[in-house]
Amino acid sequence: MNNKVYILFLAFFLALSADVSATSVFMQKARPVWASGREREMNVNLGFRGIFKANAGQSVKLRIAASTLYRVYVNGSFLGSGPARAAHGYFRVDEYELAGATVKGGDNVVAIEVAGYNVNSFYTLDQASFLQAEVEAEGKILLATGNKSDFEAFVISERLQKTERYSFQRPFTEYYRMSEGYDSWRVSTSALPGKAKLATYAPVRLLARNVRMPEFDILRPVSLYSRGTVTRVIPEKYRKDRSLTNIGPNLKGYVESELEVRPPSQEIQEIVNASAVIVNKPLYAAVPLNIGEDGFNILDFGINLSGFLGARLHCSKSSRVIFYFDEMLTDGDVNTRKRMSDICNQIVYELSPGDYNLETLEAYTCRFLKLIVLEGDCRVDDVYMREFAYPTNSLATFESDNYKMNRIYAAARQSSRQNAVDIFMDCPSRERAGWLCDSYFASVMEREFTGRADVAHNFLENYALPDSFRHLPKGMIAMCYPADFYDGQFIPNYALWFIVQVGDYASKGGDPSLISRLKPRVEGILKYFEGFENSDGLLEKLRSWIFVEWSKANDFVQDVSYPTNMLYGAALKAASILYGNEAWAKKSAAVHATVLRQSWNGSFFVDNAMRRDGRLVVTENTTEVCQYYAFYFNVATPATHPELWKRLVNEFGPNRDASRTWPAVYRANAFMGNYLRMDLLSRYGFQSQMALEIQDYFFYMADKTGTLWEHAGNQASCNHGFASYIGHVLYRDILGISHIDYVKKEITVRFADILVNECSGSIPVGDDFVSLRWKRSVDSIAYSLKLPDGYTVKIENQSSLRPVAVN
Repeated sequence: MNNKVYILFLAFFLALSADVSATSVFMQKARPVWASGREREMNVNLGFRGIFKANAGQSVKLRIAASTLYRVYVNGSFLGSGPARAAHGYFRVDEYELAGATVKGGDNVVAIEVAGYNVNSFYTLDQASFLQAEVEAEGKILLATGNKSDFEAFVISERLQKTERYSFQRPFTEYYRMSEGYDSWRVSTSALPGKAKLATYAPVRLLARNVRMPEFDILRPVSLYSRGTVTRVIPEKYRKDRSLTNIGPNLKGYVESELEVRPPSQEIQEIVNASAVIVNKPLYAAVPLNIGEDGFNILDFGINLSGFLGARLHCSKSSRVIFYFDEMLTDGDVNTRKRMSDICNQIVYELSPGDYNLETLEAYTCRFLKLIVLEGDCRVDDVYMREFAYPTNSLATFESDNYKMNRIYAAARQSSRQNAVDIFMDCPSRERAGWLCDSYFASVMEREFTGRADVAHNFLENYALPDSFRHLPKGMIAMCYPADFYDGQFIPNYALWFIVQVGDYASKGGDPSLISRLKPRVEGILKYFEGFENSDGLLEKLRSWIFVEWSKANDFVQDVSYPTNMLYGAALKAASILYGNEAWAKKSAAVHATVLRQSWNGSFFVDNAMRRDGRLVVTENTTEVCQYYAFYFNVATPATHPELWKRLVNEFGPNRDASRTWPAVYRANAFMGNYLRMDLLSRYGFQSQMALEIQDYFFYMADKTGTLWEHAGNQASCNHGFASYIGHVLYRDILGISHIDYVKKEITVRFADILVNECSGSIPVGDDFVSLRWKRSVDSIAYSLKLPDGYTVKIENQSSLRPVAVN
């Protein structure tokens, strides 16, 4: 047995051992429980309470696994929210260390709220509801679900059960009907009202959380933007999203006739401003906010944030309050229905007279929050967002003498951490989904912003765990995961991006046991694609949603999509390197050679060919992104196609007037053509031009929301995880930390002629970091460099100045 085969065998054996042990080591005594007979019922919210005795400040551990979502309080104080997501049939365990002020002498109250959704979504899985939790102190289990009456439970009826979905991609909206003291059970030791009968269920397979817990910082609005009054105007036609109209076997939920209240998505279309005054006053100077009937206040958090919206308020009479929010203002107002009509960005509270501490169970994203009082009146004493994002690593820094680049870096960092709480998400708002392809770009920034690859591990492990993906063809994987696709939809291209991502993970020293466990998944994907290879060896007539880019390119994907085949060749090459399969390498080269022969028309690479009368006929459909695919995946290079490369550099980009310059070549979009362009300009030494284009592509986004967007326009998510990749571009091409080889422990620093005179920054590398600072003078670049322990450096000077190392 050669060394490579032995290492793969050992890694696979260790992976199996780890998976088996995972079912037993995380919980000592607790068992899964839920309200008897209701574990498959949609949108049931239960409150679980346990009381344990401890000494003041005693070290206590709390472990929780749950389906679908939970939040936990100890002695009335918020502790956390979770869980981290896992594959079908697996559940990750969160462990909290309770100490100091959290634990008091005598009785301590643990209150856990669990939302059991039982619907398919892109965000959470349609699995039976349960809670499994235990409290341990000094090796002794003090409380455990499934153990006698350690935990009691009741139905949280304040959250209405039969409500509309938040979006096509996410489960239910939050609609509350409350009386003062609704939350007293979180601190009380008295008997619970309406106690539910709990049933104990079979053990579930448990996994480690593996990623850091968010810090749940409280963030407050920076200003009161405006105030005014609202009135009702009946629209000519109500818009109903598919999340309301398409409820059925493929999209679970409650149909409109079953809903307990009129859908807020319909009511909000009637509510318009009757008057509005721009205030723009710091919030501390405006609180408390007194909002009477039909009044509103719009609060500005300064940038897009993600987390749990909360408020402390007093109602002197019965009131109906709406939290209406969005990532930006539309015509000076919060108007999600106009900007992005497929989400329900409103939380409704029906409140009896009294004092309330309100906080959403679900995480949302916004910069602007509009508090509307439709009935009654409210005094709002506090408004906040409890942040739900990956913790910031202070070792990740970037600063230059170009303020636009600094703002873009900050926006990239926010976009990364808000979209990588437990897996790589596309957006923290409409979907919260773990999309492939997005994840390839986002994973780069996890390492460079945090110094770790824990989220990458979880993301890929989730794909390794299932035996197969339900409702999908054999070998195919889910386009985003964890998720359920009862309609059988998938994106074949994203399975190819998955292989490319695994290759990138491995090249940076990723977990070898996980890479070994992913081998059957990669083999299954490539076996699936074999069934679509035509006589030329190219993929033809792929099924389901063929996705090249959010642009006209997605209209040119049949019968043979050349960008897709360029990607296919890249995936085959990555797989060949991963698992030493020479046949895949040869097929990769053959696919790219055939694409080059068929797609190149002498001026551009054409997007597709159609089968007509048995013959494959190349069309004239041409897109900008197809050219970038060709160069990105090395079908073409500046050496092989110099005129096209010159044309792309000089005549395309953010400022091309597509109506005048190459109008027959359809423009690329942010996802993903503009990012491929940035990489290509870097690869071939056009850092100076790229530095200018970065500002044209991304500064207006950073300036408007403090995050980076899904599209070049604002018609969809304005906080997208893949877009954080621009942070890598800034590190690589502006700061000059060009490459970090995590396996060989070698760092490449590259100096280039760019329109920046000084720059400094650092990148975490594990618990250490690399930092670089430089400043230009007339004839030299003075720089100082700090390397992580054990690393060496290679200096590449592509500038016209002489690098000089200084202390």
